[in-house]
Amino acid sequence: MRTWQVERRNRTRHLIELGGLFVKAGIVDLTGDDCATINGALVWIADKLRSEDGERARARLDKIGKVGVLADRSAGENNRMKS
Repeated sequence: MRTWQVERRNRTRHLIELGGLFVKAGIVDLTGDDCATINGALVWIADKLRSEDGERARARLDKIGKVGVLADRSAGENNRMKS
């Protein structure tokens, strides 16, 4: 496989994973899959992260995100145990 094909495949995988985060967070359901609302939320987050309070916001979002990741891991372990 050519280098550009590998890079394209890796980029596609990364974009799919990012999209999965929207589903996992419940944003797709909460917005009714409205792209304008989802984009508006992302612009709002980006503005917040660029503000003078950006480091505090980043730390808070990171903490919230890690709690979600840990919950997913625990749920995954429980699902494996049931199998």
